[in-house]
Amino acid sequence: MKLKSLTIAIALAATSASTFAAEQEGFYIGAFGDYYDASWKNMREQAGLDVNESTGWGAELGYRFNDYWSARLEYADLDFNAHDKVLNNRNDIDGERYGIDALYHFGGGPFYGLFGLKDIDVVDDNTFVNAGVGYRHFVTDNFFVNAETSVYQGLDKGYTDVGAKLGINYFFGQKSAPVAVVEPAPEPEIVPVPVTSVDTDKDSIPDIDDKCANTPMTDAVDSDGCTLYEDTEVTVSLLVTFPNNDSSVSNQYLNDIDAVASFLNDHPDTTVLLEGHTSEVGKASYNKWLSKKRADAVAKKLIADGIAEDRITTAGLGEERLKNPANTAEAHAENRRVEAKVKSIKRVKVLR
Repeated sequence: MKLKSLTIAIALAATSASTFAAEQEGFYIGAFGDYYDASWKNMREQAGLDVNESTGWGAELGYRFNDYWSARLEYADLDFNAHDKVLNNRNDIDGERYGIDALYHFGGGPFYGLFGLKDIDVVDDNTFVNAGVGYRHFVTDNFFVNAETSVYQGLDKGYTDVGAKLGINYFFGQKSAPVAVVEPAPEPEIVPVPVTSVDTDKDSIPDIDDKCANTPMTDAVDSDGCTLYEDTEVTVSLLVTFPNNDSSVSNQYLNDIDAVASFLNDHPDTTVLLEGHTSEVGKASYNKWLSKKRADAVAKKLIADGIAEDRITTAGLGEERLKNPANTAEAHAENRRVEAKVKSIKRVKVLR
């Protein structure tokens, strides 16, 4: 009864959870401890035999398809407590469970619902459908733990059971590549050349040495009489703010995001780092995740504007870099933001 109450509590928490950060796609493997509460009375295959709860262990192999869906195969080795009422003794009975589950991740985050099909071999084979809820938490970039509970409904004999799992898993994901820092090129040296003969275009380079005739009077020239250029740093900045506990991008910032996309298109060798931030209200771990979600939301807008995904990096800094440290509503609103600054080097004419 307590386990069934826990199932309902986790389900309510999952359905009321806010939007969560999406995880990477890919395979994962895991091992888990298993508890299964069976109440199988007077099994027909062995008269007078009652099969009760089981503890055991298992292994699973899964794949995350996208933000919301994943699937897995599982195997569990079970050890059931059984009561033979004919012989009036209690024994342990070995069992095995094979199955497949589909998982739906609420908001792309740590809470998920699941449904599946299982074959449980104890005394004889029984087929079950199961549905439940769970929660997963990443300890590192690749390791995560999960806890879940499910209700099992028998298709062969009408048993209704409850089970729970606690596991550790390894996710085969990839980290995002760091953004390369663009170093400005050294300024070119302007070499003045004295006029020693005819200089038709008045650029101080004699016609006999001038390889670029008729350069504009406004342009500085090099020793060959050609227009001189220098590398100048050009930048574009972005600031998007968010309501409390929200990662949706307001329409008022679409023009600003379009301007960044236009800059990236004009400078195809540039990349952008989107830094997400939160106020210091709430738990630091949740704020870390929420800030990453905000940065990802802005990234999706840039991708929709035609910017290649591999040119965009997102980072969630949570409450680590407060823009305004004051504990006021105005300060909190100022801190809930995504910031970016893109730099590039542009060749421009040197004027005389």
